[in-house]
Amino acid sequence: QVQLVESGGGLVQAGDSLRLSCTASGRTLSRYFLGWFRQAPGREREFVASISWGGSTLYGNSVKGRFTISRDNRKNTVDLQMNSLRPEDMAIYYCAAGSRYASGRLEADYWGQGTQITVSS
Repeated sequence: QVQLVESGGGLVQAGDSLRLSCTASGRTLSRYFLGWFRQAPGREREFVASISWGGSTLYGNSVKGRFTISRDNRKNTVDLQMNSLRPEDMAIYYCAAGSRYASGRLEADYWGQGTQITVSS
């Protein structure tokens, strides 16, 4: 079992930066990829980024070059640095943990409660 708690959401203007953090707890976290998904109203949940225990990263096409995911294995945290935010980045962002990939994205086994990002134009 893995528990995930996000923090860092809020209201920003287009072009601003924001950093999300997620603290994970549970046994054998080294077995899990950690990542972020987002879901905007009326849309399906979208893969944003993920990172392995060893630091290998994967990004969704819409955030490549603007978002950076990082992981601190000692603190059991995963952060998402978001730069050059756009109105279309507005969504609820969810931290996730999973042990496998499918179709080029993380298959999440566990989810956080989500944190809202609002981007005004």
